[in-house]
Amino acid sequence: MAQGESSTLRHFVAYVEDQPGVLNRVTSLFRRRCYNIVSLNVGRTHETGVSRMTFAVEADEDTARRIEANLYKLVNVLSVEDITGKPSLTRDLALIKVNVGPDKRSEVLQLCEVFRARAVDVDTDTLIVEITGDQSKIDKLVAVLTPFGIAEMVQSGTVAMTRGTRGDAANGAAQQPPSLRTIVAA
Repeated sequence: MAQGESSTLRHFVAYVEDQPGVLNRVTSLFRRRCYNIVSLNVGRTHETGVSRMTFAVEADEDTARRIEANLYKLVNVLSVEDITGKPSLTRDLALIKVNVGPDKRSEVLQLCEVFRARAVDVDTDTLIVEITGDQSKIDKLVAVLTPFGIAEMVQSGTVAMTRGTRGDAANGAAQQPPSLRTIVAA
């Protein structure tokens, strides 16, 4: 990293062929280059044979350019876009199991309403809450639920999408359908 440059949390979108081993190749690239993945989410798209990866990585401008260039070198990568500076939506999903009996349950449910979270499961001594939003929103809900006792928590990786028209990565993936790409043997 150049002197004076600071790392920021950057979001990358990559469209890849929906094939076995692609996730391993992509994460191995990050491992070899010593890039730390803060968040990773992978899922199918509306296009058959194409998956979409969303990465959150701490990086400066130079590192971000290198990440993008290195991803393009992988055979199964159709397109990549750094959406950090673009108007976009980012969301995480968290499920939080709170140790709460019937006596405090209404208080927890009222707190959940403030955060637009919802109870998705109720048991005799626990309540599972579902929340979607950015990381700070999830962190704030966790902070207010901690005094009640959090038994478990699981959180998805970040999903992100640019606002407005179709993103550059989506356009790039549409121009290169996986069935038309040629694979060059190493």
